[in-house]
Amino acid sequence: MFPAPILRWLHWTLSIPAVAVVLLALTWGRNPAPVVLAIEGVFLVGSVLAAVHHAEVVAHRVGEPFGSLVLAVAVTVIEVALIVTLTLSGKGDTSTLARDTVFSAVMLTMNGIVGLSLLVGARRHHQVVFNAEGTGSALATVITLAGLTLVLPRFTTTEPGPVFSPAQLAFAAVASLALYGLFVFTQTVRHRDFFLPTTPDGGVLDSEDHADPPDNATALTSAGLLLASLIAVVGLTKLESPAIEAGVEALGFPQSFVGVVIALLVLLPESIAAVKAAARNRVQTSLNLAYGSAMASIGLTIPTIAVATIWIPGPLALGLEPVHMVLLFLSAVIAILTVTPGRARTLQGWVHLALLAAFLFLSIAP
Repeated sequence: MFPAPILRWLHWTLSIPAVAVVLLALTWGRNPAPVVLAIEGVFLVGSVLAAVHHAEVVAHRVGEPFGSLVLAVAVTVIEVALIVTLTLSGKGDTSTLARDTVFSAVMLTMNGIVGLSLLVGARRHHQVVFNAEGTGSALATVITLAGLTLVLPRFTTTEPGPVFSPAQLAFAAVASLALYGLFVFTQTVRHRDFFLPTTPDGGVLDSEDHADPPDNATALTSAGLLLASLIAVVGLTKLESPAIEAGVEALGFPQSFVGVVIALLVLLPESIAAVKAAARNRVQTSLNLAYGSAMASIGLTIPTIAVATIWIPGPLALGLEPVHMVLLFLSAVIAILTVTPGRARTLQGWVHLALLAAFLFLSIAP
Protein backbone atom coordinates (compact mmCIF):
# COMPACT_ATOMS: atom_id res chain seq x y z
CA MET A 1 0.00 0.00 0.00
CA PHE A 2 1.22 3.50 -0.86
CA PRO A 3 1.17 6.24 1.79
CA ALA A 4 -1.80 8.63 1.59
CA PRO A 5 0.20 11.57 0.09
CA ILE A 6 1.52 9.32 -2.70
CA LEU A 7 -1.96 7.97 -3.40
CA ARG A 8 -3.26 11.52 -3.75
CA TRP A 9 -0.58 12.37 -6.30
CA LEU A 10 -1.27 9.15 -8.21
CA HIS A 11 -4.82 10.36 -8.84
CA TRP A 12 -5.19 11.18 -12.55
CA THR A 13 -6.29 14.77 -11.96
CA LEU A 14 -2.96 15.42 -10.26
CA SER A 15 -0.59 13.13 -12.14
CA ILE A 16 -1.68 13.85 -15.71
CA PRO A 17 -1.03 17.65 -15.61
CA ALA A 18 2.34 17.03 -13.94
CA VAL A 19 3.41 14.39 -16.47
CA ALA A 20 2.06 16.49 -19.35
CA VAL A 21 4.16 19.49 -18.32
CA VAL A 22 7.27 17.29 -18.05
CA LEU A 23 6.52 15.74 -21.47
CA LEU A 24 6.08 19.22 -22.91
CA ALA A 25 9.42 20.35 -21.50
CA LEU A 26 11.22 17.29 -22.91
CA THR A 27 9.83 17.62 -26.45
CA TRP A 28 9.55 21.40 -26.86
CA GLY A 29 11.48 22.68 -29.88
CA ARG A 30 11.95 19.20 -31.33
CA ASN A 31 10.22 17.06 -33.96
CA PRO A 32 8.69 14.18 -31.96
CA ALA A 33 8.24 10.80 -33.60
CA PRO A 34 4.68 9.68 -34.48
CA VAL A 35 4.55 7.42 -31.40
CA VAL A 36 5.52 10.34 -29.15
CA LEU A 37 2.92 12.55 -30.84
CA ALA A 38 0.29 9.89 -30.13
CA ILE A 39 1.29 9.78 -26.46
CA GLU A 40 1.20 13.57 -26.32
CA GLY A 41 -2.28 13.49 -27.83
CA VAL A 42 -3.48 11.25 -25.00
CA PHE A 43 -2.00 13.56 -22.38
CA LEU A 44 -3.45 16.55 -24.21
CA VAL A 45 -6.98 15.17 -23.82
CA GLY A 46 -6.20 14.15 -20.25
CA SER A 47 -4.99 17.66 -19.43
CA VAL A 48 -8.21 19.13 -20.81
CA LEU A 49 -10.24 16.78 -18.61
CA ALA A 50 -8.05 17.59 -15.60
CA ALA A 51 -8.66 21.28 -16.27
CA VAL A 52 -12.41 20.54 -16.06
CA HIS A 53 -12.02 18.96 -12.65
CA HIS A 54 -9.84 21.67 -11.14
CA ALA A 55 -11.90 24.49 -12.63
CA GLU A 56 -15.01 22.92 -11.11
CA VAL A 57 -13.31 22.78 -7.71
CA VAL A 58 -12.41 26.46 -7.93
CA ALA A 59 -15.87 27.29 -9.27
CA HIS A 60 -17.55 25.44 -6.41
CA ARG A 61 -15.43 27.36 -3.93
CA VAL A 62 -16.26 30.82 -5.30
CA GLY A 63 -19.90 29.90 -6.06
CA GLU A 64 -22.25 30.97 -8.81
CA PRO A 65 -22.24 32.99 -10.95
CA PHE A 66 -18.52 33.70 -10.41
CA GLY A 67 -17.76 30.02 -10.88
CA SER A 68 -19.07 30.04 -14.43
CA LEU A 69 -16.51 32.73 -15.27
CA VAL A 70 -13.57 30.51 -14.29
CA LEU A 71 -13.91 28.12 -17.21
CA ALA A 72 -14.87 30.93 -19.59
CA VAL A 73 -11.60 32.77 -18.92
CA ALA A 74 -9.61 29.53 -19.03
CA VAL A 75 -11.07 28.67 -22.43
CA THR A 76 -10.26 32.15 -23.74
CA VAL A 77 -6.62 31.85 -22.64
CA ILE A 78 -6.32 28.56 -24.52
CA GLU A 79 -8.13 29.87 -27.59
CA VAL A 80 -6.04 33.03 -27.96
CA ALA A 81 -2.79 31.14 -27.47
CA LEU A 82 -3.71 28.54 -30.07
CA ILE A 83 -4.84 31.10 -32.64
CA VAL A 84 -1.68 33.17 -32.28
CA THR A 85 0.72 30.20 -32.32
CA LEU A 86 -1.00 28.52 -35.27
CA THR A 87 -1.18 31.79 -37.18
CA LEU A 88 2.54 32.34 -36.73
CA SER A 89 3.58 28.76 -37.44
CA GLY A 90 0.77 27.35 -39.56
CA LYS A 91 1.04 26.49 -43.23
CA GLY A 92 -0.91 28.17 -46.01
CA ASP A 93 -3.37 31.03 -45.56
CA THR A 94 -4.09 31.61 -41.86
CA SER A 95 -5.84 34.98 -42.26
CA THR A 96 -9.23 33.41 -41.46
CA LEU A 97 -8.10 31.19 -38.57
CA ALA A 98 -9.27 33.63 -35.88
CA ARG A 99 -12.65 34.02 -37.59
CA ASP A 100 -13.08 30.28 -38.12
CA THR A 101 -12.18 29.49 -34.51
CA VAL A 102 -14.34 32.21 -32.94
CA PHE A 103 -17.35 31.41 -35.12
CA SER A 104 -16.93 27.68 -34.41
CA ALA A 105 -16.86 28.47 -30.69
CA VAL A 106 -20.05 30.54 -31.01
CA MET A 107 -21.88 27.77 -32.88
CA LEU A 108 -20.63 25.05 -30.54
CA THR A 109 -21.74 26.99 -27.47
CA MET A 110 -25.06 28.38 -28.74
CA ASN A 111 -26.16 25.07 -30.27
CA GLY A 112 -23.89 22.30 -28.97
CA ILE A 113 -23.55 23.07 -25.26
CA VAL A 114 -27.02 24.60 -24.99
CA GLY A 115 -28.61 21.75 -26.96
CA LEU A 116 -26.91 18.98 -25.00
CA SER A 117 -27.67 20.68 -21.68
CA LEU A 118 -31.35 21.12 -22.47
CA LEU A 119 -31.61 17.56 -23.78
CA VAL A 120 -29.89 15.96 -20.78
CA GLY A 121 -31.70 18.13 -18.25
CA ALA A 122 -35.14 17.71 -19.78
CA ARG A 123 -34.78 13.95 -20.29
CA ARG A 124 -33.86 13.51 -16.63
CA HIS A 125 -36.23 16.07 -15.08
CA HIS A 126 -39.01 16.20 -17.72
CA GLN A 127 -38.70 19.99 -17.98
CA VAL A 128 -35.92 22.44 -17.14
CA VAL A 129 -36.35 25.98 -15.86
CA PHE A 130 -34.02 28.96 -15.92
CA ASN A 131 -34.12 32.72 -15.46
CA ALA A 132 -35.22 34.22 -18.78
CA GLU A 133 -34.09 37.73 -17.77
CA GLY A 134 -30.50 36.80 -17.05
CA THR A 135 -30.18 34.29 -19.88
CA GLY A 136 -31.86 36.71 -22.30
CA SER A 137 -29.40 39.48 -21.48
CA ALA A 138 -26.49 37.04 -21.98
CA LEU A 139 -27.89 35.95 -25.34
CA ALA A 140 -28.44 39.56 -26.43
CA THR A 141 -24.80 40.33 -25.62
CA VAL A 142 -23.58 37.31 -27.60
CA ILE A 143 -25.67 38.26 -30.65
CA THR A 144 -24.45 41.87 -30.50
CA LEU A 145 -20.82 40.84 -30.20
CA ALA A 146 -21.13 38.36 -33.07
CA GLY A 147 -22.80 40.96 -35.28
CA LEU A 148 -20.20 43.64 -34.56
CA THR A 149 -17.16 41.45 -35.12
CA LEU A 150 -18.19 38.69 -37.54
CA VAL A 151 -20.97 40.16 -39.71
CA LEU A 152 -20.14 43.86 -40.15
CA PRO A 153 -16.73 43.24 -41.80
CA ARG A 154 -18.60 41.78 -44.77
CA PHE A 155 -20.39 45.08 -45.38
CA THR A 156 -17.81 47.76 -44.60
CA THR A 157 -16.22 49.44 -47.64
CA THR A 158 -13.08 51.18 -46.34
CA GLU A 159 -11.00 48.04 -46.93
CA PRO A 160 -11.66 45.47 -49.70
CA GLY A 161 -12.72 42.01 -48.65
CA PRO A 162 -14.06 40.74 -45.30
CA VAL A 163 -11.63 42.80 -43.22
CA PHE A 164 -11.85 45.85 -40.99
CA SER A 165 -9.69 48.90 -41.49
CA PRO A 166 -7.30 49.54 -38.57
CA ALA A 167 -9.67 52.14 -37.11
CA GLN A 168 -12.68 49.86 -37.50
CA LEU A 169 -10.81 46.94 -35.93
CA ALA A 170 -9.82 49.15 -32.99
CA PHE A 171 -13.45 50.23 -32.53
CA ALA A 172 -14.71 46.64 -32.69
CA ALA A 173 -12.07 45.53 -30.17
CA VAL A 174 -12.84 48.31 -27.69
CA ALA A 175 -16.60 47.86 -28.09
CA SER A 176 -16.30 44.08 -27.60
CA LEU A 177 -14.18 44.44 -24.49
CA ALA A 178 -16.51 47.08 -23.06
CA LEU A 179 -19.62 44.97 -23.68
CA TYR A 180 -18.00 41.94 -22.09
CA GLY A 181 -16.93 43.96 -19.06
CA LEU A 182 -20.41 45.46 -18.65
CA PHE A 183 -21.99 42.03 -18.81
CA VAL A 184 -19.59 40.61 -16.21
CA PHE A 185 -20.45 43.53 -13.91
CA THR A 186 -24.15 42.86 -14.44
CA GLN A 187 -23.75 39.14 -13.85
CA THR A 188 -21.59 39.32 -10.75
CA VAL A 189 -22.66 42.57 -9.06
CA ARG A 190 -25.64 44.46 -10.38
CA HIS A 191 -28.11 41.64 -11.04
CA ARG A 192 -26.38 38.58 -9.65
CA ASP A 193 -29.67 36.86 -8.76
CA PHE A 194 -30.66 36.76 -12.47
CA PHE A 195 -27.91 34.21 -13.09
CA LEU A 196 -28.41 31.85 -10.16
CA PRO A 197 -30.02 28.40 -10.61
CA THR A 198 -33.79 28.50 -10.17
CA THR A 199 -36.42 26.10 -8.82
CA PRO A 200 -39.61 25.11 -10.68
CA ASP A 201 -41.65 27.46 -8.47
CA GLY A 202 -39.43 30.43 -9.36
CA GLY A 203 -37.19 30.35 -6.31
CA VAL A 204 -33.45 30.96 -6.41
CA LEU A 205 -30.80 28.46 -5.39
CA ASP A 206 -28.01 30.58 -3.96
CA SER A 207 -25.61 27.68 -3.54
CA GLU A 208 -25.05 24.15 -4.70
CA ASP A 209 -26.57 21.66 -2.28
CA HIS A 210 -24.86 18.48 -3.44
CA ALA A 211 -21.60 18.97 -1.52
CA ASP A 212 -19.85 21.34 0.84
CA PRO A 213 -17.49 23.83 -0.83
CA PRO A 214 -13.79 22.86 -0.67
CA ASP A 215 -11.52 24.63 1.77
CA ASN A 216 -9.08 27.36 0.73
CA ALA A 217 -6.08 25.03 0.56
CA THR A 218 -7.87 22.63 -1.79
CA ALA A 219 -9.13 25.47 -3.97
CA LEU A 220 -5.65 27.03 -4.20
CA THR A 221 -4.12 23.66 -5.10
CA SER A 222 -6.71 23.18 -7.82
CA ALA A 223 -6.06 26.70 -9.09
CA GLY A 224 -2.37 25.89 -9.46
CA LEU A 225 -3.10 22.57 -11.16
CA LEU A 226 -5.61 24.32 -13.43
CA LEU A 227 -2.84 26.67 -14.53
CA ALA A 228 -0.50 23.71 -15.13
CA SER A 229 -3.22 21.96 -17.13
CA LEU A 230 -3.77 25.03 -19.29
CA ILE A 231 -0.05 25.36 -19.95
CA ALA A 232 0.09 21.70 -20.95
CA VAL A 233 -2.94 22.08 -23.23
CA VAL A 234 -1.51 25.10 -25.03
CA GLY A 235 2.01 23.68 -25.34
CA LEU A 236 0.99 20.20 -26.43
CA THR A 237 -1.48 21.56 -28.96
CA LYS A 238 1.32 23.70 -30.38
CA LEU A 239 3.37 20.53 -30.83
CA GLU A 240 0.38 18.66 -32.24
CA SER A 241 -0.64 21.44 -34.65
CA PRO A 242 1.30 20.07 -37.68
CA ALA A 243 -0.35 16.68 -37.16
CA ILE A 244 -3.78 18.35 -36.83
CA GLU A 245 -3.30 20.31 -40.06
CA ALA A 246 -1.98 17.22 -41.85
CA GLY A 247 -4.93 15.17 -40.62
CA VAL A 248 -7.45 17.75 -41.82
CA GLU A 249 -5.72 17.83 -45.21
CA ALA A 250 -5.55 14.03 -45.45
CA LEU A 251 -9.30 13.78 -44.78
CA GLY A 252 -9.96 16.20 -47.62
CA PHE A 253 -11.59 18.76 -45.34
CA PRO A 254 -11.23 22.52 -45.96
CA GLN A 255 -8.44 24.34 -44.16
CA SER A 256 -11.09 26.24 -42.18
CA PHE A 257 -11.94 23.00 -40.37
CA VAL A 258 -8.79 23.53 -38.28
CA GLY A 259 -10.74 26.26 -36.49
CA VAL A 260 -13.49 23.75 -35.71
CA VAL A 261 -10.92 21.33 -34.27
CA ILE A 262 -9.45 24.06 -32.05
CA ALA A 263 -12.90 25.11 -30.82
CA LEU A 264 -13.90 21.49 -30.13
CA LEU A 265 -10.76 20.99 -28.06
CA VAL A 266 -10.90 24.18 -26.01
CA LEU A 267 -14.65 23.87 -25.35
CA LEU A 268 -14.44 20.30 -24.07
CA PRO A 269 -14.16 21.47 -20.43
CA GLU A 270 -17.19 23.76 -20.80
CA SER A 271 -19.21 21.03 -22.47
CA ILE A 272 -18.55 18.47 -19.75
CA ALA A 273 -19.18 20.93 -16.92
CA ALA A 274 -22.39 22.22 -18.53
CA VAL A 275 -23.84 18.75 -19.16
CA LYS A 276 -22.99 17.66 -15.60
CA ALA A 277 -24.74 20.77 -14.25
CA ALA A 278 -27.80 20.05 -16.41
CA ALA A 279 -27.95 16.50 -15.08
CA ARG A 280 -28.14 18.00 -11.55
CA ASN A 281 -31.05 20.20 -12.72
CA ARG A 282 -28.83 23.30 -12.77
CA VAL A 283 -29.54 24.33 -16.35
CA GLN A 284 -29.04 27.99 -15.45
CA THR A 285 -25.42 27.15 -14.67
CA SER A 286 -25.18 25.33 -18.02
CA LEU A 287 -26.50 28.37 -19.87
CA ASN A 288 -24.15 30.64 -17.93
CA LEU A 289 -21.26 28.47 -19.09
CA ALA A 290 -22.46 28.31 -22.70
CA TYR A 291 -23.23 31.96 -23.32
CA GLY A 292 -20.38 33.09 -21.08
CA SER A 293 -17.95 31.08 -23.20
CA ALA A 294 -19.37 32.48 -26.44
CA MET A 295 -19.12 35.98 -25.00
CA ALA A 296 -15.56 35.48 -23.79
CA SER A 297 -14.57 33.90 -27.10
CA ILE A 298 -15.56 37.11 -28.88
CA GLY A 299 -15.23 39.81 -26.22
CA LEU A 300 -11.75 38.76 -25.10
CA THR A 301 -10.34 36.92 -28.10
CA ILE A 302 -11.05 39.56 -30.75
CA PRO A 303 -9.43 42.44 -28.78
CA THR A 304 -6.39 40.28 -28.05
CA ILE A 305 -6.05 39.21 -31.67
CA ALA A 306 -6.50 42.85 -32.73
CA VAL A 307 -3.49 43.79 -30.61
CA ALA A 308 -1.57 40.77 -31.92
CA THR A 309 -2.01 42.00 -35.51
CA ILE A 310 0.73 44.50 -34.73
CA TRP A 311 3.30 41.70 -35.14
CA ILE A 312 1.26 39.03 -36.94
CA PRO A 313 1.88 39.34 -40.70
CA GLY A 314 -0.95 39.40 -43.20
CA PRO A 315 -4.58 40.56 -43.02
CA LEU A 316 -7.11 39.56 -40.38
CA ALA A 317 -10.27 38.40 -42.16
CA LEU A 318 -13.20 38.44 -39.74
CA GLY A 319 -16.24 38.64 -42.04
CA LEU A 320 -18.31 35.46 -42.26
CA GLU A 321 -19.21 33.72 -45.47
CA PRO A 322 -22.91 34.01 -46.49
CA VAL A 323 -23.75 30.43 -45.45
CA HIS A 324 -22.29 31.06 -42.00
CA MET A 325 -24.26 34.29 -41.63
CA VAL A 326 -27.43 32.31 -42.34
CA LEU A 327 -26.48 29.76 -39.68
CA LEU A 328 -25.74 32.54 -37.19
CA PHE A 329 -29.11 34.18 -37.94
CA LEU A 330 -30.99 30.89 -37.49
CA SER A 331 -29.11 30.16 -34.27
CA ALA A 332 -29.97 33.59 -32.89
CA VAL A 333 -33.68 33.26 -33.73
CA ILE A 334 -33.96 29.76 -32.27
CA ALA A 335 -32.04 30.79 -29.14
CA ILE A 336 -34.40 33.71 -28.57
CA LEU A 337 -37.43 31.41 -28.89
CA THR A 338 -35.80 28.94 -26.47
CA VAL A 339 -34.86 31.50 -23.84
CA THR A 340 -38.01 33.64 -23.79
CA PRO A 341 -40.34 31.21 -21.91
CA GLY A 342 -37.76 30.50 -19.18
CA ARG A 343 -38.35 26.74 -19.49
CA ALA A 344 -37.59 24.07 -22.06
CA ARG A 345 -38.12 20.41 -22.92
CA THR A 346 -36.22 17.92 -25.02
CA LEU A 347 -37.53 19.29 -28.34
CA GLN A 348 -35.63 22.56 -27.89
CA GLY A 349 -32.45 20.57 -27.26
CA TRP A 350 -32.90 18.59 -30.46
CA VAL A 351 -33.54 21.77 -32.47
CA HIS A 352 -30.27 23.30 -31.31
CA LEU A 353 -28.40 20.07 -32.01
CA ALA A 354 -29.86 19.98 -35.54
CA LEU A 355 -28.34 23.42 -36.17
CA LEU A 356 -25.03 22.17 -34.78
CA ALA A 357 -25.15 19.19 -37.13
CA ALA A 358 -25.80 21.53 -40.07
CA PHE A 359 -22.83 23.67 -39.09
CA LEU A 360 -20.48 20.68 -38.78
CA PHE A 361 -21.66 19.16 -42.08
CA LEU A 362 -21.29 22.43 -43.97
CA SER A 363 -17.83 22.93 -42.42
CA ILE A 364 -16.81 19.66 -44.05
CA ALA A 365 -18.74 20.10 -47.31
CA PRO A 366 -19.22 23.85 -47.83
